Amino acid sequence: MSSSFLGQFPTLRPRRLRQTAALRRMVAETRLSADQLVLPLFVRTGTKIRQPVKSMPGVFQLSLDETLKEAIQAHTQGVPAVLLFGIPDKKDAKASGAYAANGIVQKAVRLLKKELPTLIVITDVCLCEYMEHGHCGIVHQHAKGARILNDPSLKLLAQTAASHAEAGADIVAPSDMMDGRVRAIRERLDKDGFEDTPILSYAAKFASGFYGPFRDAAESTPKFGDRRSYQMDAPNANEALREVALDIQEGADMIMVKPALAYLDILYRVKAEFGYPTAAYAVSGEYSMVKAAAANGWIDERAVTMEMLLAMRRAGADIIITYSATQVAQWLGEK
Repeated sequence: MSSSFLGQFPTLRPRRLRQTAALRRMVAETRLSADQLVLPLFVRTGTKIRQPVKSMPGVFQLSLDETLKEAIQAHTQGVPAVLLFGIPDKKDAKASGAYAANGIVQKAVRLLKKELPTLIVITDVCLCEYMEHGHCGIVHQHAKGARILNDPSLKLLAQTAASHAEAGADIVAPSDMMDGRVRAIRERLDKDGFEDTPILSYAAKFASGFYGPFRDAAESTPKFGDRRSYQMDAPNANEALREVALDIQEGADMIMVKPALAYLDILYRVKAEFGYPTAAYAVSGEYSMVKAAAANGWIDERAVTMEMLLAMRRAGADIIITYSATQVAQWLGEK
């Protein structure tokens, strides 16, 4: 706002519009709604299993029956969607559990769509949880170490996405960061008759220290090395825009920035540049830091959580993936 504009209103006093909660709500520039939230869920085989994730208080590895209970609770509070991550019984060098017709995610999708047909079921499309080495693609071992093979991994990712769509997934969300995976998935979905299944691409996914608790929850820590050769490098903002542009060109219907809080500048630029439906992933490290600080009495969990999510909305997020989705929806309903 220019000084010349302000000069036209010498009696302007912004505090007049902050005097009551009702007045502040009426003039709020940014709105947070339960309709914008997605709850991630970690699904494993068995029954009556609610295995706590130690580094993520309030988050569990869930058997199918418990997954349904968690989804019902979230949906009852107004959360429209869940994002499924699978934890298989066995891992191998070809990630066969990722695309198995009766894989854990495929079973979860069928159950949720049968019992909660209005719930939007999004599936994470990646190989890391299913690979014995914990990486997001096929690994080639050689004399100097190991290398992730980009193009051979695309076939497995496309096969995984197709198996999720076959099970009834509403949206598939590739998170691997292999080059060309959106095109490979779009072509496979169209070929198999799932041309109406949208792709939510983890388009700008950074190699981040904020993922630590997630790897505990998904049991997906790499056995060697790290993921920096395929996930984005933190200093690179312009590269993030190129990644998003490529995914849109290849057929992505929605795009995502991950993590959210430390990359709000990227989120803002992505939304401003492309105008596509944009998701922000409030990742495990962000969630766990708030939980830990709140447990020590250092912060107000509700106030800080809402402030963080509003920051993501201000930056341009249309969709927010958060482990606090059910709780946030409840808070929003208490107004």
